[in-house]
Amino acid sequence: MLQSAGTERRHLLKSVKSRKLRFFGHIMKKKEECLEKEIIQGTTPGVRSRGRPKENWLGNIRLSTGLTMEELLRTVEDRQRRKIVVHDAVNP
Repeated sequence: MLQSAGTERRHLLKSVKSRKLRFFGHIMKKKEECLEKEIIQGTTPGVRSRGRPKENWLGNIRLSTGLTMEELLRTVEDRQRRKIVVHDAVNP
């Protein structure tokens, strides 16, 4: 099935990664505290279950961009830099 998708699969992965990074910038740019921002940052109250750590959204964003949390927050504020980071992450 994956062979039949061929280059379409790569285009789909680029599209998903690009949208995910742009959505991250959109949510993190908000000044006030909101539920979406708390969920992405992982600051919701509660205790995680035992076992292997779950993949989290922020970890995935950091892996895609290669930036630390502080660098990501600075990047969110600068629109031109954010566009460059998204482009570089999607097209390595």
